[in-house]
Amino acid sequence: MADDLGWRDGGIFGSKFYETPNIDKLASSGMLFTHGYAGAANCAPSRACLISGQNTPRHGIYTVANSDRGKSSTRKIVPVENNTVLGDSLQTLAAMLKKQGYHTATFGKWHLSEDPLTYGFDRNVGGDHRGNPGGNGYFAPFNVPGLNDAPVGENLTDRLTDEAIAFMSDTSGGPKPFFVYLSYYAVHTPLATKPELLSKYETKKGNQIHNNATYAGMLETLDYNIGKLLGYLKENNLSENTLVVFTSDNGGIRAISRQDPLRAGKGSYYEGGIRVPFVFSWPGKIAPASVNDQPISNLDIYPTLMDISGAEHGNNVLDGISVLPALEGAKLPERDFFFHFPIYLQAYDPDTDGGRDSLFRTRPGSVIVSGRWKLHQYFEDGDLELYDLNSDWSETHNLIHEKKEIAHALLGKLELWRKETNAPVPTEKNPDYDPDFHIN
Repeated sequence: MADDLGWRDGGIFGSKFYETPNIDKLASSGMLFTHGYAGAANCAPSRACLISGQNTPRHGIYTVANSDRGKSSTRKIVPVENNTVLGDSLQTLAAMLKKQGYHTATFGKWHLSEDPLTYGFDRNVGGDHRGNPGGNGYFAPFNVPGLNDAPVGENLTDRLTDEAIAFMSDTSGGPKPFFVYLSYYAVHTPLATKPELLSKYETKKGNQIHNNATYAGMLETLDYNIGKLLGYLKENNLSENTLVVFTSDNGGIRAISRQDPLRAGKGSYYEGGIRVPFVFSWPGKIAPASVNDQPISNLDIYPTLMDISGAEHGNNVLDGISVLPALEGAKLPERDFFFHFPIYLQAYDPDTDGGRDSLFRTRPGSVIVSGRWKLHQYFEDGDLELYDLNSDWSETHNLIHEKKEIAHALLGKLELWRKETNAPVPTEKNPDYDPDFHIN
């Protein structure tokens, strides 16, 4: 799991500036999904979706910390309260696999509670409630737990990989299979990279959408370590008995790395905020160099691993499906994808975010993706936006007036889904709202 890695941030995904030979090699060894979604547009809720197998209304995590982001005078309604801790009554992905005899470990960003060991993990290195490694945190001395012995200057991405490989080495020869949740902090801010990589990309220069040398260096370090992991599996004859899944928790920050032609970025429910890289590799099981345009979601990872491991369902309601049939070459059933965000998320950079307005990346609302059609509904004013993703990836041409029947049908599906999931919809007016506040 990469952090804040955008859909186009890699060679296999179309970048001409970033260098990701190992991620590209991973994709060519298995199946690349071109239409993969994160469970949410920012880190905590998306991770909660992956770990629980449940969509945001069920676990109640919509963002990090408070839900009333931005100036109060610019918020028309009072957002719902945000949950910041994943409920411990849920059977997590790790707990499910642990019951199947897997030795489980998490390395890096956790972000869903103070201690992941209470959620089915046998080992934790570097994970707690924090969402980034802090100032100067990518180089030792580290700020994250469990790495106090790091030599000064050691890189955090390098170290997390070494810890994961050490864990696999301890378990690969024993009776238990392993489940490794390697959740890198990279490429989340604060941006920091090795001097030689910074110099390399400053010299290389970029283009209009990809040009940040520090970010490029961080991504190359991430890519190097993915290669190191794959090398370990191959050298120890584990490749054909190990499924590797690679994805990101949400889209990239648009002010750092744009995802054109996709609109917006992290924190937005336009495609740039929720569409992410997605690769499954399992030599001997998944045909190499497979490209699949069927839409999937990180909500599908839980039921897929449950299917592969033979685990029983447990008490969880799961909102995804197993994509094992797709990995074996079959077609998945047609289905709708839902996103719910009943809170506010303020702008990063009003000039580059690509949001609905300059003040917020996202205002309270819900989204449904149904085949080629995507409908946004906003709770402040009831506005609707309808886009044809087959012809308008950039979500620039709102078809709400041309395709009223389609919009009405999608809205009905969206309202039914909210009712079935008990999704909270904020309606209380904000007494601090200033209607004369100018929005660009």
